[in-house]
Amino acid sequence: MTDLVAAATALIPELRGRAALAETLRRVPPENVAALKRAGSYKVLQPKSVGGFEESLHTHIDVIAALARGCTSTAWCAGVVHAHSWLMGLFPDKALREAYGKDPDTLIAAVIGPRGTAVPVEGGYRLDGFWPFCSGSEHAQFLLLGGGIADGMGGVSDDGDFLIPVGDIAIKDDWNVVGLRGTGSCSIVAKNVFVPSHRYLSLRAAVAGAARAQPGWLYRAAAVPVLAMALVPAALGAAEAALEEFAKRLPGREVAYTEREKQIDKPITHIQIADAATRIQTARTMLHHCADMIEAPAKAGREMPFKERAQVRMDCAFAARLCLEGVETLMLASGGSGIGEATPVQRAWRDIHAINMHGLLNVETNAEMYGRVVLNLPPNTPLI
Repeated sequence: MTDLVAAATALIPELRGRAALAETLRRVPPENVAALKRAGSYKVLQPKSVGGFEESLHTHIDVIAALARGCTSTAWCAGVVHAHSWLMGLFPDKALREAYGKDPDTLIAAVIGPRGTAVPVEGGYRLDGFWPFCSGSEHAQFLLLGGGIADGMGGVSDDGDFLIPVGDIAIKDDWNVVGLRGTGSCSIVAKNVFVPSHRYLSLRAAVAGAARAQPGWLYRAAAVPVLAMALVPAALGAAEAALEEFAKRLPGREVAYTEREKQIDKPITHIQIADAATRIQTARTMLHHCADMIEAPAKAGREMPFKERAQVRMDCAFAARLCLEGVETLMLASGGSGIGEATPVQRAWRDIHAINMHGLLNVETNAEMYGRVVLNLPPNTPLI
């Protein structure tokens, strides 16, 4: 939707002006949260039945990339909110309305992986666990926390996600990092928290395409490709902003330890910026191609082919790596002044490195997975 992208783009100067504040606070500034709510930027993939826009993945890419041109941390948190609101479209309608019924602007943070343990009890489950890296938790009203369901014999009968009001858990103030510093990705602790049955989603069923509560085509899309897609546009926008900022610094800039040569006139500079720009542009093209691959079967009412699901997971990781490589070139070409805290390129460089370190975007892990699929060997992960 053009209006959503335009609204996000209009926020760039405001978000950029608070990028340093986000790092100081170690969380998204409240002013940014309010601005994104006014712009509708959190509700791109949220079901229409609870006040969302239920837009396409292309809109998701463009909105998050635009926000990241202002503040990568703010965009990262918005991107994962998109993923979580999409997941809510797979939950029973009762859970969906409990989350959004009183406030369509509800924000849901999550650690989707099954790090906790759930014990079945009458009417639901008792959940315990520790979940690090819960981005945006300090501004959330609900959480999705992953856990394995204990089968009573020392094993796990299912893995899934539990919808929990933020008041039922504890948030540890432990987010002290060098990249994505403004995301407030603190650890979560839950002790003997009761979760009713309707607030549980089987992760295995979601990956298999068997959890489809909402009627729209968007919620027929393959789960792992959608979740991987949610993580990358923040890197894209950060890289695009870094490219823009690098170019701004060039006019009049002299190269140290030369005969006062101008950096903008040097052929190596032209090669460097062309290389970086091409990598970043290729990442954008790859992400939109991935969106097409995910959306086409969902709109046609058919399952996304297994090999294509594996390809999208690989391509998302590769797109994030292309952004990193492009900004690495720009950072190294920025000279000694490039390490200054006020220099936007170094912040993008740190943030994009952090994004590339997310487990779902690790290029080497994804390459091994995709290589096995291409060779028709058994995959080394169920998360495809």
